[in-house]
Amino acid sequence: MTPFFVQIKCELGLAYRVAGEIADAEIASEIYSTAGEFDLLVKFYVEPGVDIGHFVNEKVHCFDGIRDTRTIVTYKAF
Repeated sequence: MTPFFVQIKCELGLAYRVAGEIADAEIASEIYSTAGEFDLLVKFYVEPGVDIGHFVNEKVHCFDGIRDTRTIVTYKAF
């Protein structure tokens, strides 16, 4: 499995709703609320060969209340 993270900036007041909807969709491994520029940090896993850009576009961006995202691709866990 290939892990990656997505930082999510939500519309004001919608972070908990967005986090709940992502959790209900059962597409994320872990969901954290964060302070700073982004509201959520979400860890995903995809099968090898799955295009991460398409996954984010089709599975993450579809939630109402998301204003911006930043995808972080990881290479090796220590």
